[in-house]
Amino acid sequence: MQNTEIVMYGTTWCPDCTRAKRVFADRGINYLWINIDDEPDKAELVMRLNNGKRIVPTIIFPNGSMFAEPSNPELEKKLKALELNT
Repeated sequence: MQNTEIVMYGTTWCPDCTRAKRVFADRGINYLWINIDDEPDKAELVMRLNNGKRIVPTIIFPNGSMFAEPSNPELEKKLKALELNT
């Protein structure tokens, strides 16, 4: 079954997470935020998805695709391609 929302795994102290949150907020895009510092099982998932590295933000899109630590232009291009850009 395909997820119907964006899921962002990150930490509160990560500047790239804050930047990605801002991209979503500026475009009015809803997402599920998961703080991996508070959920060790989710931290393990992030590491599995990133070949053993704890890379944040790790963002999973409704179509199952994933970005790890994307730049703003990369994230904006992805949102546009998925027609999630407002």
